[in-house]
Amino acid sequence: MNERSHSELRIAFRALLQGTSCKFAASVFNPLSVRMAADIGFETAILGGSVASLQVLGAPDITLITLDEFTEQAARLGRASQIPIIADADHGYGNALNVMRTVTELQKAGVAALTLEDTQLPASYNNASTQLISLDEAASKIYAARVARSDETLSIIARTHVGVTTLNDSIARTKAYQKAGADAICLVGVKDFDHLAQLTAHLRVPIMLINYGNPELADPDRLAAANVRIVVNGHKPYFAAVQATYEALCAEQPGEHPALTASQLIAKYSLSDSYQRLADTYLQAGSSLN
Repeated sequence: MNERSHSELRIAFRALLQGTSCKFAASVFNPLSVRMAADIGFETAILGGSVASLQVLGAPDITLITLDEFTEQAARLGRASQIPIIADADHGYGNALNVMRTVTELQKAGVAALTLEDTQLPASYNNASTQLISLDEAASKIYAARVARSDETLSIIARTHVGVTTLNDSIARTKAYQKAGADAICLVGVKDFDHLAQLTAHLRVPIMLINYGNPELADPDRLAAANVRIVVNGHKPYFAAVQATYEALCAEQPGEHPALTASQLIAKYSLSDSYQRLADTYLQAGSSLN
């Protein structure tokens, strides 16, 4: 087998960012899935933070997974993969100094790129889970990430949710992240191509898009023309794997079993309701503790 080194995979990912076409990233969660993605023809893959939390902890995407746990899962993929892997590093697991540690560990795990988002994570007391940290703090995290990497080919991608703030704030944020040295900007919550054009007119770096199946942003040629180089269309493979596991187990066990969708299965078996009750008790003013 002619295996590519982690450095070669990082160089390959940078070539995708600097290319002229739009690539769809495979959502992967274990060594078999990333080998399948490469065999099918995907040129890059992503380990989502939500997927890692479900796969490692059986818990919903509420920032319970630790850096060590996430890195271990990323390393399992890194050992097996022959396509570049993007790690969804959430908030970098803390402040700018924690981000530096995150970059060091994920670089050793073999990822080709990592996203760092400006969401306030974990959710703070009595605040919405979509609250963003300050522009200055977020930009400092991107700068710290660049300093921390010892392999300059590792790509640092700044991620922001444009659907929870104003257009002007999103533009200011992405300008700052570009200035801080982000190799690409990842956008979540884009409505359509007009919205995308407004958000990116000032940017020189490539765009990564988290789409979640929005049909308004489905045209790969228009995406490529808009400087979008990587698109993530959610995490359907993991949902399908959960569904198939449930149905296989039901088929082996006699009796009546409810027909549940993948979303219902994940909500049920990740104990989503239990965690919501805990959040209602401990993260909200006016809780039962008062």
